[in-house]
Amino acid sequence: MGNAELRSIHVHPVKALRGFSPREALVEPWGLAGDRRWVLIDDGGKVVTQREHPRLALAAAELLPGGGVRLSAPGHDPLTVAVPEPVTTVATEIFGTKVDAVPGPDTAHIWCSDYLGSAVRLVHMDDPATRRPVDPAYALPGETVSFADNYPLLLTSEASLDALNSLVAQGDHPDEGPLPMNRFRPNVVVAGTEAWAEDDWSDVTIGEVAFRVAKKCGRCVVTTTDQGTAERGKEPLRTLARHRRIDGKLVFGQNLLPRSTGTIRIGDPVRILA
Repeated sequence: MGNAELRSIHVHPVKALRGFSPREALVEPWGLAGDRRWVLIDDGGKVVTQREHPRLALAAAELLPGGGVRLSAPGHDPLTVAVPEPVTTVATEIFGTKVDAVPGPDTAHIWCSDYLGSAVRLVHMDDPATRRPVDPAYALPGETVSFADNYPLLLTSEASLDALNSLVAQGDHPDEGPLPMNRFRPNVVVAGTEAWAEDDWSDVTIGEVAFRVAKKCGRCVVTTTDQGTAERGKEPLRTLARHRRIDGKLVFGQNLLPRSTGTIRIGDPVRILA
């Protein structure tokens, strides 16, 4: 495992939208700096993702200095949105948990609603240190997370994707493979490991930053969404159901919680401590 290294980094400023892949990123206690600090909500305050609107895959969010975002989408002029002042907050529901968030400007609501053809609002998490605790079943007291699904970072490995694609090629829908890593929307991708080695990790370091492995990542319908076309298929869920059903979940990747902060860089060594 001595040759394991960080192959790529992925930051998604707006949950469910396309992000970007920097050469380095700051790890904060609640995730990569700028990752999933913004999210779309419906009229009832419920978070909107590619689960309901696969077309979100075609929209992109660029992170701007200071935490603002530049939105772009097919058929729409780009829109720059600054971080809103936390004068008021709105109750935002993410997976059954209520989180206070700061609404963006009306221009953002109009732009996003027009693109989706559905009424949505763009909101921002102003204080990730206090707004949303991590599931206490897997977290230490005081650990928090942004608008990521449940945990600060998601790790996947190239070897596991290669193994999964081999299984897809042998399955009922081989024409849907090979699948790219962006189907799984990870934060960090590791190279130089054995397939599925990450299943057994509990403590790792990436460069100078230490992480605790929280739990395996159960996958949803978003993984069946082509991130370049927004079209849906059967894979990888069909193959994961046959070969990677663990504790009732279809798993791929590991959720991480930072033990420390610092900057990670492509090429950093990945060390498995336990």
